[in-house]
Amino acid sequence: MLLHIIENTAWQAAQASASYAPASLAAEGFIHLSQPGQVVWVANQFYQGQTGLLLLCIDPERLAPALRYDEVPGHGTFPHLYGPLNLDAVVQVLPLETGETGGFVLPAALAAA
Repeated sequence: MLLHIIENTAWQAAQASASYAPASLAAEGFIHLSQPGQVVWVANQFYQGQTGLLLLCIDPERLAPALRYDEVPGHGTFPHLYGPLNLDAVVQVLPLETGETGGFVLPAALAAA
């Protein structure tokens, strides 16, 4: 399972257009993804204070574009999708919420898996 953090409004727009190509795809050439053990760190680093966030749960076997695991200096290896996300690869959408301490937490459905 791979994960992608997305704003609720962006997910609604993607569903309406049957395609998802965030700004990072044009700017960097890929879509940022995370593994379950990485996503909380990513959320707390880059999305602190934001609300209305979702986690797209993606089946890597269903991805149409190329998926690569690239080294991010100082932070390990992260999955990157080199093309627009085909929405049929999204198998579940979960709310990304904060816990009691104010930081993001892994949804219970993923923590139990």
